[in-house]
Amino acid sequence: MAFLIRTIDFTAAGREIIRDRVVEQMSLTVGRAAECDIHLPDLAVEQRHVAITTQPDGMLAVTALGTLGFALDGRVVSEGTIDPRTGGEIALGAARLALAREADGTIAITIRQVAAAEGSHDALRGFALASVLPSKRAMSWILASAIVLLLLLVPVASHLLRAPAKPDPTGKTPGTVVMDAAWSPGALSRKHRSLENNCESCHVAAFESVADETCLSCHKDTADHAPMPRLAKGSPALSPGDAVQWKIGEALGKEGPLGCVSCHSEHEGPVRQQAGGEAFCSDCHKDLDTRLTNTALADAHDFGKAHPQFRPAYYASFGAAKPVRAALGAAAGTRPTERSGLKFPHDVHMNARGGAARMAVSLSQYGKPLECKDCHNLSPDRIGFTEVKMEDACEGCHSLVSGRTAVGGFSKLRHGDVKDLAQDLARISSGPRARVGPARQRPGQLGSAATPYRADFGRPVRAYIGISHALSAGGVCTECHLPTTGPTGQADLMPVNLPDRFLTSGFFNHEAHKQQKCTDCHAANASKAASDLLIPDLKNCRTCHLGAAAVKTKKIVPSDCAMCHAYHVPSGQWSPKGPSPHYRPPPSKAKVAAATARKAGT
Repeated sequence: MAFLIRTIDFTAAGREIIRDRVVEQMSLTVGRAAECDIHLPDLAVEQRHVAITTQPDGMLAVTALGTLGFALDGRVVSEGTIDPRTGGEIALGAARLALAREADGTIAITIRQVAAAEGSHDALRGFALASVLPSKRAMSWILASAIVLLLLLVPVASHLLRAPAKPDPTGKTPGTVVMDAAWSPGALSRKHRSLENNCESCHVAAFESVADETCLSCHKDTADHAPMPRLAKGSPALSPGDAVQWKIGEALGKEGPLGCVSCHSEHEGPVRQQAGGEAFCSDCHKDLDTRLTNTALADAHDFGKAHPQFRPAYYASFGAAKPVRAALGAAAGTRPTERSGLKFPHDVHMNARGGAARMAVSLSQYGKPLECKDCHNLSPDRIGFTEVKMEDACEGCHSLVSGRTAVGGFSKLRHGDVKDLAQDLARISSGPRARVGPARQRPGQLGSAATPYRADFGRPVRAYIGISHALSAGGVCTECHLPTTGPTGQADLMPVNLPDRFLTSGFFNHEAHKQQKCTDCHAANASKAASDLLIPDLKNCRTCHLGAAAVKTKKIVPSDCAMCHAYHVPSGQWSPKGPSPHYRPPPSKAKVAAATARKAGT
């Protein structure tokens, strides 16, 4: 089957130009795409709009290929047929395709463009609403004038003529400026939604940016990142373009580059305020020492490539009043040594085949070898850990039973205060000794924290001596505590000093890492002394956490600065609310010297 495609165009002078071409195929495609058999460069036409196919009976089937239909002899359809003997017309956008059979049997398709003014004087137009309305230009001016009057002049006049209103940061007082909501560029964030009807709570002065003083009237506990003069000195210099823009902004009442609104932008929709990106921190901290020559902070740029070693807080000497910070050295012997006043070998307690494991298996409260969670429990905030209490975590194995009572029960030494312990020991020494219970006949359940057992099942005299000399070397207390001598020469114990938190300059969520084992980060199963500071170093964290530009995988987590650090310190970081539950007043210098000498001797 042959198709004669005839295109009729007109020159600027109105002369008609006719172009013919013959296509030998059974079907044709019509559309805006260049590969179509009939190409119509009209945006109202789809890429592949219509297919014209020859039927066995000589009829022409016209089918829409896209979502838009086409006009066939004046009716909008998605498919239809044309008899070449009588002819038909297809309308696609501004093009008209007339189909008819020539004398030689060829199907002729004549394409012409409809004049732009054709049909503009249709009789039906007189019944349209547009025929009685002003022109589009007139309507534009009318609506623009109404917008200026209602949304600009009315609020300005209301502001100038109103009585001054007292700012209400709580958002309970309605705004006094009429139609001031029309000036809002967008919805407030989630934290400030209550202020939507009280613009003057933040915008105290008309046509001026929100001042830092206004922000701090509510956010009183929000501290600066550093003292403002030092913060300005540590910030990198502005580019010439940014400097000019800030000069203009400051002239119009806007705070400088270190103001609140330079980082905290509002009217961005009911969303949560997002933390600053990696560049927000690295712009200053990647070369901070070049501007602040006396800073103690090391340069930091990318957690995976340029980040200083962790410097945890710990007590470096027995009975110290304050913890110190030191970097975790990678080489052997360079890691900080913690002086907590305790003796606790983690490896002994975590050895699945050791004596501690066999003891735990026989106790109903454990029933299996000890794990980290048997002593360390997450705090209610799911970030840190609660205090390890001897009565809950240790007494199941390390009993403080001192004898039997007259009614058949057990008496215990009080734990936590040396004065209470001294009173209990004096009572044992001065009072009659209770009868020791019968010896254990066979292995079995030894007891638990709720039902304590005797610590020593040997001869009664041996057990009695161990309890009476509890504070001396080899006594019950020295199983976990370091013995020392008090100011008057009496036996005493080294005070326990443990910080509430080791990494005080960063944020770490243990709950987010619950899928990992504790020993993946903390080498407790290889620690032989309580002086080991079991804080993972930078290399350990980098096995999963790399910089913000890292590609996320099942193991790699892209980590920017805001994942662990806050800008507003100390209010944005962790800070202790009161003294540590482990803290005791520091001992005298004589006590510390005696403890050091005793430790050196052993």
